[in-house]
Amino acid sequence: MFVDRVQIEVQAGRGGDGCMSFRREKYIPRGGPDGGDGGNGGSIIIRAEDGIDSLSALVHKKHWKARSGVHGSGSNRHGANADDLEILVPPGTVVRDDKHDLLLKDLAEPGDSVVAAHGGKGGKGNSRFKSSTNQAPREFTRGEEGEQRLLVFELKVIADIGLLGKPNAGKSTLLSRVSRARPEIADYPFTTKKPNLGIVQVDMDRSFVMADIPGLIEGAASGAGLGHEFLRHVERTRVLIHLVEPSPMDGTDPIENYRAIRQEVEQHASDLAARPEIIAVSKAELPDAPAVRDLLAEETGKEAILFSSVTGQNLDKLLARAFAVLAEERE
Repeated sequence: MFVDRVQIEVQAGRGGDGCMSFRREKYIPRGGPDGGDGGNGGSIIIRAEDGIDSLSALVHKKHWKARSGVHGSGSNRHGANADDLEILVPPGTVVRDDKHDLLLKDLAEPGDSVVAAHGGKGGKGNSRFKSSTNQAPREFTRGEEGEQRLLVFELKVIADIGLLGKPNAGKSTLLSRVSRARPEIADYPFTTKKPNLGIVQVDMDRSFVMADIPGLIEGAASGAGLGHEFLRHVERTRVLIHLVEPSPMDGTDPIENYRAIRQEVEQHASDLAARPEIIAVSKAELPDAPAVRDLLAEETGKEAILFSSVTGQNLDKLLARAFAVLAEERE
């Protein structure tokens, strides 16, 4: 199950209490205070771990609580510190404090981590309060409470190249043809409801990660058709391949469809719209495809690649172009 947004509640551990104790030994009438400090409570740490690709492990556990520190005891024995509790998430996860709408950290790379809730400090034992004027102190302090937070995790898929386009433009078919990914494919819109990743092997030494982003519709930047849920996955990609269907099933104009998707991307994030874009007309076997390619080239001033995932026409050309643009971005 692919899950890209989860809300959980975390509670760091409470600090152990300090101890009030006096030394009591034979032949030592004035032993003095010997109460030890309490241990620190465990913190909640969020860590990005390579090999995890979804937040599904967090779906059925909404409350996470770290252990509390051990109380101090006599003979100046300090309580043990509690171990920190680590929550592992996929690289590309954004951690937010939902209550205060605060970005804690963007865990973009494996190994990135953030302390989401700090454990409480342990209390002080009465031996801490001993002085020349107070040789038998009865003061001690309690351990502090650990931080409590309501967190939201949002996963933004990390891929080199993202496939954009209207529903049923042929994104899933292209990904399944050039990689080992097996997304759901059907002849109706919105077959893809979650991003799919695939490793595309250009040749023995060159490869890249391609993401099939669920189809966008007009108004996506305002949330229509789960627009925000889909658009955020495009934010990590370096290069965009915009697929245009030459003969849409709904009878819409393919040029207008291209303009609509571009507008949604620009409204969502201006820097995203400025990234390199490769325009490709899918389903080259259809009679209208060459004319749509020419109109798009005239509209944008860019080369539009005509290809077919079914027949394989110009697939090599599309992949070579994609890798060349990606290499420029990496440099």
